[in-house]
Amino acid sequence: MWKRDEAVRPSGQAAGTAAPPQQAPAAPAPVSARPEEVRTARDLVNIGKSVVIKGELNGSEDLTVEGHVEGKIELKDHVLTIGPNGKIKAEVFAKAVIVLGEVTGNVTASEKVDIRDNGSVDGDIISPRVAIAEGAHFRGSVDMQRAGAARPAGPSKAPEPPKPAAAVPGPIPQPAQKMGV
Repeated sequence: MWKRDEAVRPSGQAAGTAAPPQQAPAAPAPVSARPEEVRTARDLVNIGKSVVIKGELNGSEDLTVEGHVEGKIELKDHVLTIGPNGKIKAEVFAKAVIVLGEVTGNVTASEKVDIRDNGSVDGDIISPRVAIAEGAHFRGSVDMQRAGAARPAGPSKAPEPPKPAAAVPGPIPQPAQKMGV
């Protein structure tokens, strides 16, 4: 990491040599970029190809799995990426799930499930948005319920359909008689 800092400093010094007034604005830009890079590196966790995890996996960071996981994965506010070598046999709960490898089990995402080329999912998907690339494998069912739309529509419209449904049983025998005649 020190080498990266040293590599950034000479380029800033070269720009500063060309024009001293630009040196002050150039210095804050790399400083602001460095913490973002550090935050991104800290917020991303990788499980390597040779790692096997059996049990429950919970976290509050984005996760990339290249190894094997069996059990349950919960990253409710973060992104789970199953790499090309990743093999998951688990129930998955995440904000977003990107599948490049293999998943066997149900996948629930609050935002999106994305099965990329050569990715494979054997299980049910529950997510408001689902993308399946050409060349991907999927076997299961998809439930694309919208959490935001279900809440307002549920209380206002849910009581109304049962009332007409209670009033509808009278006319139901009439169509049955028409069909029988």
